[in-house]
This record gives sequence, structure tokens and C-alpha cells, in this order.
Amino acid sequence: MNRDQAWSIVVEFTTSESLRRHMLAVEAAMRAYAPRFGGDPDLWGVVGLLHDFDYERYPNVAVEGHPVVGSRILRERGVPEPIIRAILAHAEEITGVKPESDLEKALVAVDELTGFLTAVALVRPSKRILDVELKSVKKKWKDKLFAAPVDRQEIEHAAEALGVPLDEHIQTVLDAMKAHAQSLGL
Repeated sequence: MNRDQAWSIVVEFTTSESLRRHMLAVEAAMRAYAPRFGGDPDLWGVVGLLHDFDYERYPNVAVEGHPVVGSRILRERGVPEPIIRAILAHAEEITGVKPESDLEKALVAVDELTGFLTAVALVRPSKRILDVELKSVKKKWKDKLFAAPVDRQEIEHAAEALGVPLDEHIQTVLDAMKAHAQSLGL
């Protein structure tokens, strides 16, 4: 599956601009991580792009919701199993699919973090990710009321499982998002 095919699925299932931008941010972060782990940036990018494609239609993270329903749709469309498995692994508590490969671990590690970094950018006067630095992220990280729904512990555990120190993980994802600031609307 190539990027154009993945994007066409995203557009078919997702009308929300913010959700599309989230998937683009995860794609950027996944592409940034692929070379570090000897992965194919195109494959890793497609996983990031597709990981939440079904969320708008099936918002309940449940056995009959996201990402289980999405995995069935992708299977019906002939999407390769490694992509489907990675998407299922980003919701282990529902799917029972434990993230095992670097690809799967990276998806779990970057997913929530992209949302947190977007929130940090949006509270800056400029609302630009290009103006966000690691130290400002760390300051917001400590403020438990800021972006309260973001599970910081999950991000910390996921970075650890990936074998990347938290600060380095944040910087990697931040740099990837900065490189795609325009398409992310940030």
C-alpha cells in the first residue's frame, strides 16, 4: 500500500480537519523514526497515516469500535497484515495485540505525544509549532491540568519500551512536526 492509497482511505472516512492533521502528525513522526530502527519510512508513514482513519465513524475504543472495525475494513481492502497489526497494537487494552515490533512500539509512543505537542503549540501566542522548544514542552508536561486527557505515563512507558529517553523522544517527534508545520496547520 502506498501513501496515496492510504490518504484516500483517510479522506473517505474522516472529514474532521483536526483528526486528519493528527494522522498527518503521526505519519511525520513515524517517518522520522523509521530510519533509526532500520524501517521503511513509507511503510511506517502509512501506518501513522491510517492508525485512526476509522475513529470519526467508530469513536468508541471497543471490540465493536475503533480500531477493530477499522482493521476489518482494511483487511477487506487488501491492506497488508503488518499495517493492520500495528494499528491494532496501538489499542492493546481492547484488541489484545501487544506492541512487539519497533514499528508497533513507535506508533504507541508517538500517537499521544503528537496531540500533546499540538496543544503546546496552540497555547503559544503565535500558535506555531516552529516556536515550541523542548523546555516549554517539559514545563507544560509538569502541569497536570494542561492537556489533562493526555496520558503522560503512557507516553513515558511507550518511549521506554521503544528504548528512547523521554527528552530525546519528545525532540524527535517535535522536529518531525516542525518539518511538516504547514500541512499540520501549525
